[in-house]
Amino acid sequence: MQNLRTPFHSTRPRLLLTVILTLALKPAAAVAEAAGADARALNLETAVELAIDADPWLNGSEQTELALREEAVAAGSLPDPQLSLTAVNLPIDSFDVGQENMTQLAVGLSQQFPRGRTRALSRQQKELLAEMEPARRDDRIAMVEAQVSVLFLDAWLARASRRLIEEDRALFEQLVDAAESQYTSAVGRTRQQDLIRAQLELIRLDDRLTGLFQQQEAAQSRLAELVPGASRFPIADPLPELQTLAVNGLIVESLTRQDLYDLLDRHPSVTAIDRRLDSVSLGTDLARQKYRPGFGFRAQYGYRADNPSGRSRDDLLTLGVTFELPLFRGDRQDREVSAAAAREAAARNDRDLLVRQLVSRLETERADLIRLDERRRLYRERLLPQMAQQAEASLAAYNNADGDFSEAVRARIAELDAKIGALGIDVARQQTIARINYLLTQ
Repeated sequence: MQNLRTPFHSTRPRLLLTVILTLALKPAAAVAEAAGADARALNLETAVELAIDADPWLNGSEQTELALREEAVAAGSLPDPQLSLTAVNLPIDSFDVGQENMTQLAVGLSQQFPRGRTRALSRQQKELLAEMEPARRDDRIAMVEAQVSVLFLDAWLARASRRLIEEDRALFEQLVDAAESQYTSAVGRTRQQDLIRAQLELIRLDDRLTGLFQQQEAAQSRLAELVPGASRFPIADPLPELQTLAVNGLIVESLTRQDLYDLLDRHPSVTAIDRRLDSVSLGTDLARQKYRPGFGFRAQYGYRADNPSGRSRDDLLTLGVTFELPLFRGDRQDREVSAAAAREAAARNDRDLLVRQLVSRLETERADLIRLDERRRLYRERLLPQMAQQAEASLAAYNNADGDFSEAVRARIAELDAKIGALGIDVARQQTIARINYLLTQ
């Protein structure tokens, strides 16, 4: 038996060396092959720019702001004056304007003046609503940037995981070939179950590749909703690094909940709701103006023709002022002021609720980032090196006829899973930073 194993021991190291060299050369060939594709690859910065440029919501917001500013000018203007042309006391038997002394042709002009400061407050209210739109656009841009970053990183993770599996798949293919050669030649310790195990792991890798390709396509399709044509371009390397001083400060500094409230109090979404709150507050003042009387001015000139005997008659001038009398206030003005005050209180509650939600989201993302950093260090400093050592040791043990083939395969699969897990942590960290950057937008 010893003589039978001697040829196999002399050929197996060379076979494994061929496997390792093939695996080492494959990434370099892949890089050269992908060089042409990198020129048209989609990176995160370009994806964000395209998404913002193509976002119809932003254009709609600009048009809304323009409309509100035009309405503000109109709201501050006086109502149109009214012109009247009347024939007064015209005799119906002859329709002769000179027959009766009371007959006259009158031209009148009247102008209404709204109550109190209604015009000024209405204009200011519209201007405050218009001032909401720039803040809402800032919030939208930051939100789109975060959404694009998360979707882009999902697609990047699927693509990078595929690359890792494709690189390790070459090794498994070589191992399967070696196992088949050894099994068919009846040399060495390769058993039928080892061959089946190696072939099964290769099939599982193919299934994982298909699943990851499906995930990448789905992520790029979702990305295409924000970035036109995103599904047609490959995802660029390397992994985007989203980092800000604020994120570092969130981890290092001991921030209280009040500190987080102060950070988020200047968020664009809060600024927008502040402008709406100011507008609603003016609505209360506007309702109070209805306690004041509105008034109007009227002037009328009446022309009288000469009488039948040819004697001239004086023309007549009529001047008048009209007043509104808010006498029955209980069911109208009082109710409208009460309704406006309730709307103002509801708007304040909306603001408080929004800030609480933002603070809660920031606390959650901050905790996730801290734990992801811990896991990242654990993987880089301990888990990945030990997984690599275990895979090398299992392969070396099998190579020296002191280990099991299945154990060597399991160790290699475990190392691959650890690499993909480390990639997932890196991507999750970047996605968390993208969401934190949105929350810290000012």
